[in-house]
Amino acid sequence: MSILWATLMLAVVVLGDPDRVPGSEQTPAQPEDGKLEVFFRDYLERWFSAEPVTATMLGEHRFDDKVDDISPAARAANRARDRAALDELPRRVNKAALSRNAQIDYEILASHLRRAIWLTEHFKPFEDDPRVYGSYTTESVYLLLTQSTLPRSTNLKNALSRMSQVPKVLEVARATIGKSARVKVETALLQTQGAIDFYRGDFFTLAGAPKDKGEASAASKQVVEALERHLRFLKDDVLPRSDDTWRIGKELFARKLELELDAGLDADELLRVAESEADRVVQEMVVIARQLWGVMFAGKPLPVDDAAGRRVLVSLVLAEIGKNHSTPDGLVTDARSAAAEIKRFITDRDILRLPEPDQCRIIEMPEFMRGNSVAYLNPAPPLDPRGSSEYAISPPPSAWSRERADSMLAEYNHAMLKILTIHEAYPGHYVQLEYSNRCPSLIRKVLSSGVFAEGWAVYTEQMMLDQGFGSGDPALRLQQLKFYLRAVVNAILDNKMHTTGMTDQEAMELLMGRAFQTEGEAVGKIIRAKQSSCQLSTYFAGRTAFYRMRLDVQRKLGASFDLGRFHEAALAHGTLPVKYLPELTRERLKAPR
Repeated sequence: MSILWATLMLAVVVLGDPDRVPGSEQTPAQPEDGKLEVFFRDYLERWFSAEPVTATMLGEHRFDDKVDDISPAARAANRARDRAALDELPRRVNKAALSRNAQIDYEILASHLRRAIWLTEHFKPFEDDPRVYGSYTTESVYLLLTQSTLPRSTNLKNALSRMSQVPKVLEVARATIGKSARVKVETALLQTQGAIDFYRGDFFTLAGAPKDKGEASAASKQVVEALERHLRFLKDDVLPRSDDTWRIGKELFARKLELELDAGLDADELLRVAESEADRVVQEMVVIARQLWGVMFAGKPLPVDDAAGRRVLVSLVLAEIGKNHSTPDGLVTDARSAAAEIKRFITDRDILRLPEPDQCRIIEMPEFMRGNSVAYLNPAPPLDPRGSSEYAISPPPSAWSRERADSMLAEYNHAMLKILTIHEAYPGHYVQLEYSNRCPSLIRKVLSSGVFAEGWAVYTEQMMLDQGFGSGDPALRLQQLKFYLRAVVNAILDNKMHTTGMTDQEAMELLMGRAFQTEGEAVGKIIRAKQSSCQLSTYFAGRTAFYRMRLDVQRKLGASFDLGRFHEAALAHGTLPVKYLPELTRERLKAPR
């Protein structure tokens, strides 16, 4: 799944020290370290003033009444800012004189700037991806009303100010959007309609304001009119000129993946490892499916023991498990029940110490956020760490046919919903990002690595079952393996969709035939692969890093290895590139828990 802001690579100024989770301490600083912190604070001040919505996402509320200037001139100025910062960094900070922790921070900042500059030089989302404008028209307001810890009246005032700027944002959008991939336009249409519905309904509930009178009512009508005009523009102007040129090509993919992973692993090697791992996981699934066959299909012979027969075996067992699923109205309630069960297990087995207080809200995904994934975790921002985190789940849209809705619910059956909740919330994204929010390193905790975040979440799925969650239920284990296989195949799909001529039919065969996904899930994943690049590879790359490090540390420590202590040591350093993980985790394990 996804973290809402994971790919933004954001940053923040910390005004005070939030409460730290155990194990977040670092080695003493050197005098030069202060120069790096001053440099970073200066950079962030320029960043925030130019990109207020980014500031809000991070919990910096001084700019909550403003929306970014997204004109071509302003975006060019942002690129120039990053280039200047990258040039200034070695002149203002002597890397050799920094402590080791600060040297890592320096490298993270430099890598972040290089990546940001490269992306703006090679990709033009404002011109060819109409989805990006939702961050300014709708998400910027939604976050004020749901995450900010400022008084409700202040948040509403700021929201109304931002709403007054929506028509101008959409004017820029209509002047900027050129030819786009059809799949991105179709998603933008759905999200824009969701935004219209939000401003007609949920906005008033969140704002605590009446629909039929007052300033909020007038502001909402103005935004709805602007969004309806924009919806007609997307439908009548952009969609007819859209095409299927969404592939970024082998060269761009390889370089972008290198920058995204920042782990010394290239695209060809990751693909090779993923292909091998997919075969291994399927073999393990076959063994478990055989164990379940006699219980589920008593009296029926096993399918023929060849490659085709084994695929049938696993598919039939998974389909039988999928019959035990939730309803559209019960999906969120069932996820909450699963979360309560998982949390009890984590505490009883000392998997790690859960952050207190628990700030994770499990909600139904807002309509305007749907279209990219079934679930996401929107964490409390680093600068407002007492804000809420949202684990959002998307039920089947009401417009779907009964057959399509049932397919999705079968995919996210009761067993799979537990695995999903482990990944998104406990001890996955929510817990990891709460630890990250309390990391004392300013740079490290907020210039976030999606590879680290997704890798940890995928690692926890198998780990929890290995420790006994589910009491050895083979159906739950089979779903965990299927979910992990999805992460492995994500990397294969991501690469081949963008670097080869893989067709939709070939992608469906990969996802349904090799990875045992339902048709609805496979269609959604293909849409996602066309709308993004390299992000789908982060799950497997990150999980591989965590799993290999765990094995290495456990071999070295032998009988003295303590799982809870290891997990806390691994999470004590922020959401940083995984290449630093072995060094920092081993160093932390030298100190008491």
